Amino acid sequence: MTRPETVMVENRSGAERHVSRRRDIFELTLGYGLILAVIWTPNPAQRILYWIAIIVLIAVTVLRREKPAALGLTGEGFLRSLWVVGLAALLAAISIAVAWHAHTLHRHLGRVSLDFHFTGYILWALVQQFLLQDYFLGRFLRLFSNRWVAAAGATALFTLAHIPNPILVVLTLIWGFIACALFLRYRNLYTLGIAHAILGIGVAITVPNHIQRHMRVGIGYLHYHPPARYLHPHQP
Repeated sequence: MTRPETVMVENRSGAERHVSRRRDIFELTLGYGLILAVIWTPNPAQRILYWIAIIVLIAVTVLRREKPAALGLTGEGFLRSLWVVGLAALLAAISIAVAWHAHTLHRHLGRVSLDFHFTGYILWALVQQFLLQDYFLGRFLRLFSNRWVAAAGATALFTLAHIPNPILVVLTLIWGFIACALFLRYRNLYTLGIAHAILGIGVAITVPNHIQRHMRVGIGYLHYHPPARYLHPHQP
């Protein structure tokens, strides 16, 4: 016969798993809802929502009390995964060479210099990888026993967040799943963030702005208007 103590432990364990699953689903819904709100809300409200979303998502992550190593925030796996950065640089160099011959290579137009933009984009790429790996993939891994199903779920959310930009939707579908697979292998966020930034800048300067619309998504993509100097390149 099963002892009452064993039954109580099993029931408690089952109840805890149920609560944990509900918490993961709630946090996924909350996080993705905030991200979609930021993407599809016009300025100036968008800027306010952006910081609210960042603060909430970081707070939710901190409350989980996960170890830095599990989040890929230590040096573990950095050197072993450094080849990812090299491969990203090689792919970016190839795309630049092709764009040079196709006459589509251009300076990514914006309000700041390309050098500063690149530095800022590295930080933004790290934030995106944090959201993809630590926030979404981490919760999908707890919800699904198959890690590839979890990676597919996180990739799907990552990809859908780049609608309606057709270039970024295709690229994030490919890169999102590869990045999840690499994270599961190496558990390092830094190499993925740097590789993400290199690939993103490569797309920004090789794909014409009228196609990728300054790498914008959501309402920013729909409301994009090329700068006058882009529309009239010969105008002083």
